[in-house]
Amino acid sequence: MEYKGIEYLKNKLARRRFRVNMRYEQYAMKHYENEPGITIPPEIRNQYRSVLGWCAKGVDSLADRLVFRDFDNDDFEVNEIFNANNPDIFFDSAVLSALIGSCSFVYISKAEDQVRLQVIEASNATGIIDPITGLLTEGYAVLNRDNFGNPISEAYFLPQLTTFIDGKTVTNITNPTNHPLLVPIIHRPDAVRPFGRSRITRSGMYYQKYAKRTLERADITAEFYSFPQKYVVGLSNEAEPMDSWKAAISSMLQFTKDDDGDSPKLGQFTTSSMTPFTEQLKTAAAGFAGEMGLTLDDLGFISENPSSVEAIKASHENLRLAGRKAQRSFGSGLLNVAYLAACLRDNYQYERSQFMNTVPRWNPLFEADANMLSIIGDGAIKLNQAIPGFMDKETVREITGVKGSDQEPPIETGDNNG
Repeated sequence: MEYKGIEYLKNKLARRRFRVNMRYEQYAMKHYENEPGITIPPEIRNQYRSVLGWCAKGVDSLADRLVFRDFDNDDFEVNEIFNANNPDIFFDSAVLSALIGSCSFVYISKAEDQVRLQVIEASNATGIIDPITGLLTEGYAVLNRDNFGNPISEAYFLPQLTTFIDGKTVTNITNPTNHPLLVPIIHRPDAVRPFGRSRITRSGMYYQKYAKRTLERADITAEFYSFPQKYVVGLSNEAEPMDSWKAAISSMLQFTKDDDGDSPKLGQFTTSSMTPFTEQLKTAAAGFAGEMGLTLDDLGFISENPSSVEAIKASHENLRLAGRKAQRSFGSGLLNVAYLAACLRDNYQYERSQFMNTVPRWNPLFEADANMLSIIGDGAIKLNQAIPGFMDKETVREITGVKGSDQEPPIETGDNNG
């Protein structure tokens, strides 16, 4: 097989690194744009820079609901591998990185008979993907960078070999799995974008930028709203000029008549209303919420009546669909990680078809409350009456996320004392 080579992958990563880092800056609320404006001078605008965390909210609202549980039909005991790699941090890190950068990568290694899993963000890894299996045919990753962003240690992944480059030191390690030990975890892949699409979309970034501009204009206008502009007409030409700051904060001003007996007249300009900015901010919030499958409540515009769990689920239907889609695509990537991790642990080339029955399982996107548990319980009884054994303890857990007791129910016996 002919490979693209490490230099090709380095250039590919360099071309995409800027866009991934920009989305990480959006998530961290550290991204600053050159704001357009025709009325506010740049030096004034820089004093009122606004910070908004809507993009972070859009990512976290989905990432916090994607809770990986385990693998069902675990014939190869891959759950033990994940349990030994701090699963609470590993799964959350892989999911969050994939939602921000469109994909993340898992670097699989082995040390002292222990398989190790490390998440690498999309700004530090890339590869050539096999569209059939979702595995890489070759991969490249930067394992460490200096303070200026230059690579210190790198790795080039091939099916039979992994090459580590640390400065001028090159180390080759044999790979027994026959697949590169760098596995992509991809969010919403398709035929055009095999490495997926970021949760932070261009539309979402626009609405956040639009809202930030609105907040900046409102903040600057509030200064004039607090101290409305005043004027004096009819002052004598011989009158001493007033100190503008003293005139703004003084509670009493004294003006005397001139030699002709005329007195000045005081006035105040109409202050700007803050209402248009509030409406404009709400318009931006509505656009962003529609893009992310959220509600205005999620963005801080609290409604009058509290919502029930069912109402929250209904209002987040688009978020639920996005979560189910993410579970399918992430589950495929995690299954590939499990497959290669088992091959590396056992030093044996399993066939990928042997893992067809191993199924990733996730907790429900929405937790069940007491009312929902009651409804599900009634439904389970009726279904089991119609089709005996249709819903068991495991099926109920898939729906509710609640793990039942592991104890067997007591066996009722008749009264033998009669």
